[in-house]
Amino acid sequence: MDEVRSSTVDGIVRRSARRTPERTAVRYADRAWTYAGLDAAVSTAAAALAAEGLRKGDRVATYGHNSDAYLIAFLACARAGFAHVPVNHNLTGEDLAYILGQSGSALVLADPALADRVPAGFPVRHLRDSADSLLAALAEPLPYESDGSAGDLVQLLYTSGTTALPKGAMMTHRALVHEYVSAITALDLREGDRPVHSLPLYHSAQMHVFLLPYLAVGAENTILDAPDAGRILDLVEAGRADSLFAPPTVWIGLAGHPEFETRDLGGLRKAYYGASIMPVPVLERLRARLPGLAFYNCFGQSEIGPLATVLGPAEHEGRMDSCGRPVLFVEAKVVDESGKEVPDGTAGEVVYRSPQLCEGYWGKPAETEEAFRDGWFHSGDLAVRDSEGYFTVVDRVKDVINSGGVLIASRQVEDALYSHPAVAEAAVVGLPDQRWIEAVTAFVVPRGEVTEAELIDHARAKLASFKAPKRVLFVAELPRNASGKILKRELRDRFA
Repeated sequence: MDEVRSSTVDGIVRRSARRTPERTAVRYADRAWTYAGLDAAVSTAAAALAAEGLRKGDRVATYGHNSDAYLIAFLACARAGFAHVPVNHNLTGEDLAYILGQSGSALVLADPALADRVPAGFPVRHLRDSADSLLAALAEPLPYESDGSAGDLVQLLYTSGTTALPKGAMMTHRALVHEYVSAITALDLREGDRPVHSLPLYHSAQMHVFLLPYLAVGAENTILDAPDAGRILDLVEAGRADSLFAPPTVWIGLAGHPEFETRDLGGLRKAYYGASIMPVPVLERLRARLPGLAFYNCFGQSEIGPLATVLGPAEHEGRMDSCGRPVLFVEAKVVDESGKEVPDGTAGEVVYRSPQLCEGYWGKPAETEEAFRDGWFHSGDLAVRDSEGYFTVVDRVKDVINSGGVLIASRQVEDALYSHPAVAEAAVVGLPDQRWIEAVTAFVVPRGEVTEAELIDHARAKLASFKAPKRVLFVAELPRNASGKILKRELRDRFA
């Protein structure tokens, strides 16, 4: 009886296929899949994976670039009852071995160009572009009844590892389906939208906030290999894309494209940003160039699927630094170090209760117990809630700087630096200092001629003097993960 009431990740696509079988679901390169064709491909791929001798609950890692095959592999794992392990295609050596080993992956589906990187001892099957690939197996359609149920583990979603080793958040079908509904309602996702998906599909934001929810509503989706600004502009101008999600780094790159000012971008209707904090000065420049574009700020983390709060288009005015209010299935509050809720306007840690939350961290009971306590999930994000229920993220708890015994939020310093026209990108961390405990240190990617003294004076004019950087280091680029998050841990380790 349970399966009659169950809702699974792959079941979302099956329902769309029954509702609009001939509508185009996905375009990738020169291939297009109808909803009926995509659903049949998922069943055939599930049958092919089951033929590998895998048992229900086994982990299957996917190590590849964006493609239709990547999407089908994830949905096939969901249908066959396996736990999908998305792996960053940039990982090599010990980093790759850690994810595969810690997850206990029984099979690795890899792009042929990446297969040689997989450590010995892990069985590999090609994901695409070869005669023995998972994609090639779809030439002979096979039926396959779903072997998953709502409470089953469907994915190990590894955290970005910005402050420590990645942890595998255990996501169930139930958690992700709830998150899809939250995304659809909060982000106004509609069947008639034409979204383009260019960020890595191994990352939770592109896959679970946009691609799967858009498949749930029956939209026509375009998958790109990477966030190529020129290709995105082409799709928008040709009327094939009207919705785009990107982290601030990609929006900055798009706005800096030589043709951004001259191309006809009137068809772009919805702009979603997230994965890292959007500097307010950058957002102001984008809105000035595209005044008719609806901007949505998406905030959350892997453990909650990952969407937790949204700031909608009508809510930006006067609160552009806010990440919005909790989505449909999320309850949030701000607490102090003892777990007591703090008054509105007071900074503290954001904690959540939600059916979207993971079951814990794979193979890490101590970390699970630390994160889930007092009946809430502790996010590690420092934020302020206002009287209307809007949250503003101040920093990661571990990124707050202790300078001379005073706590300083790095984001406030970064926003001050971003207001200088010669600053393209900035990241602020605390580095060990004998006098200050931690010295406020800014890493800046310049866009023109500027000196350290100029930027320090500029920050002092906008901030209390103790918050201004003690040092400014100029770099060619900032270290980031594939989702666009700045790896401040790397900066601290490299320059400490």
